[in-house]
Amino acid sequence: MNGIGTEGVWIIHYFGPLRVRPEIVCLSYDLKSTKEERDVIRNKNRKEYEKLRRQSRRLLKQTDENSRLNSNGSSESPYSEPSSPASEDVVSARESLSSEKGSSDLEFSENQSSSVLDRSSSSRRVTSSSPSVICSDSSDMGSSEDEQFDEASSPLSDEENDVDVASKGDLSPPKTNPQSNVCRTEDFASWQRIIRLDAVRANAEWTPYSPSQAAVSEDRACRSAEAVGLKDYDHLEPCRIYHAARLVAILEAYAIYDSEIGYCQGMSDLLSPIISVIEEDHMAFWCFVGFMKKARHNFRLDEVGIRRQLNTVAKIIKHKDSHLYKHLVKLQAEDCFFVYRMVVVLFRRELNFEQTLCLWEVMWADQAALRAGVGKSAWRVIRQRAPPTEDLLLYAIAASVLQRRKQIIEKYSSMDEILRECNNMAGHLDIWKLLDGAHDLVMTLHDKVATT
Repeated sequence: MNGIGTEGVWIIHYFGPLRVRPEIVCLSYDLKSTKEERDVIRNKNRKEYEKLRRQSRRLLKQTDENSRLNSNGSSESPYSEPSSPASEDVVSARESLSSEKGSSDLEFSENQSSSVLDRSSSSRRVTSSSPSVICSDSSDMGSSEDEQFDEASSPLSDEENDVDVASKGDLSPPKTNPQSNVCRTEDFASWQRIIRLDAVRANAEWTPYSPSQAAVSEDRACRSAEAVGLKDYDHLEPCRIYHAARLVAILEAYAIYDSEIGYCQGMSDLLSPIISVIEEDHMAFWCFVGFMKKARHNFRLDEVGIRRQLNTVAKIIKHKDSHLYKHLVKLQAEDCFFVYRMVVVLFRRELNFEQTLCLWEVMWADQAALRAGVGKSAWRVIRQRAPPTEDLLLYAIAASVLQRRKQIIEKYSSMDEILRECNNMAGHLDIWKLLDGAHDLVMTLHDKVATT
């Protein structure tokens, strides 16, 4: 495939997901690029990823050494489990946004859901103000031992597949030059700890969709875990060990690549479906980078991006159903903070694995259509439905709330009750009804919401 034409985008969007290739849609590839051009970029991306993994291994070694030195020389280590209020906030956030606790990740308690709304900025990142070790390109040219990349002991795929991918676009996060911000050892140690906690708690919902990874041998799974320093996985099956090791490897690399964001609870939810359908780690990493170009504002400390999206959801509801909106105002819930979790992890907690891929792929098809220059007028020629939009997720979230307007208006008298209702949607949503509702809202409200 040399690219996705506008007709292909339309077919995917209209008839539902036909396994949109995330490596093409997420990475903002030039749709006219050739196989040879994509091969060049693919090889370059592989080397860049391997460099990030070497830096990650050095930082892991550094934190382990510092931990041993501090444990021998003092009673408290800066890399040990903190007991500060900030660390308690991290645990609270992790309980709300991390993967399941030995059961389906669609199960959440009321307390877990509430803690999403109460967490402070310190729950997003744990950092230290002390001097730190930075990881840079120059530090990457270390010992010859570090330069060796052992694919046999890493969670990377054993075989190199010639996948037709490339990008002429910029894969760096918005306003962020990869590795332009220093990655402090203290930051990395904190991210590393939380990444591992989240990784081992990821469930096995993905296994029917990736038979080769589901059938991974115990030996290969354990080698993958050892390669990233993963521990405490004895209770997991080989496929979950392997999945957790891949999560750790890619999330640590991303924390170095985009050290302004680092790692926050919820990122593992976004990465898990990607690595389930893409078996090469370097490919999955760059797909995640492309995905995070749209989602990284969900994890910023200032939460400006989250609040903008919540405001858009509120505007959609206000324009579509003034009665429901007035009820939300009465309950002081017009900021729509009750859908916070849906926004942060892009409906991942409310939908099962297959439904998640379905929604995301339709979103990607919209984005691909916009990139291909399929505007509103062209879209009407192709189909009598909604034009592509960057905010399809927000319209879907608004649709899920509007579908429950009767219960909300007649039964609920506080935002906490609405929050429980939204969290109880998990496992009970019809994805096609949800997409139909979202497209109806786009058709009738897109211009009005955009202008306001």
